[in-house]
Amino acid sequence: MTIRFGHLDIDFDDRVLTPRPWTIRQSEWAAELSAGLPDGPMLELCSGAGQIGLLAAAMVGRRLVCVDADPVACAFTRANAERAGLAHLVDVREGSMDHALDPDERFVLVIADPPWVPTSQVGRYPEDPRTAIDGGADGMLVAQTCLDTTARHLSPGGAAVLQLGTTDQADRVLELLEGGDLFVQEVRDSPGEGVLVHIARATAASMAAPAVGYRGHEGKVG
Repeated sequence: MTIRFGHLDIDFDDRVLTPRPWTIRQSEWAAELSAGLPDGPMLELCSGAGQIGLLAAAMVGRRLVCVDADPVACAFTRANAERAGLAHLVDVREGSMDHALDPDERFVLVIADPPWVPTSQVGRYPEDPRTAIDGGADGMLVAQTCLDTTARHLSPGGAAVLQLGTTDQADRVLELLEGGDLFVQEVRDSPGEGVLVHIARATAASMAAPAVGYRGHEGKVG
């Protein structure tokens, strides 16, 4: 099967999560943030068929490392990168986040779309592979691993865009990051289409983290 994702054609089948067209917003926000970042590669966690990271890479021309534990997903990412003419920019790594990255690797931009459906609710989505949507008891199990990985590998002054399902989960991110040098810069909520969280890393010269901006589905900050 093939779906149009932005200007890319993305191949997938029922063994991986069907690309959601509305997740283009994550690619677009990552590309927007990229414009203000120094040179350096991007990292995509839980890449699935690769569409979100590949579209962002196509927009900005940065090198991209994609990580997913599913060999089928990794195969689709490689094929989709080749089809898009991006294979020279993309390194696809199969395995856990802990083992797929070298300890000293750093990235200026991280994109993550982890499974975020609470285990008790996965039955609502019978068409989706369970491993691609099951986020544990509160939907945050894999997301927390993404945050831990981001904390280890995001460059000073870098940015991350994390996709979640609810504003309650976004509030949980605030709690998980408390006391560290990662902070939530902005939250964008589109009801029925997930929540995006912009996370930033302070630099040595940074002042205190700014107040969190919250943008609703009508584009208003409150």
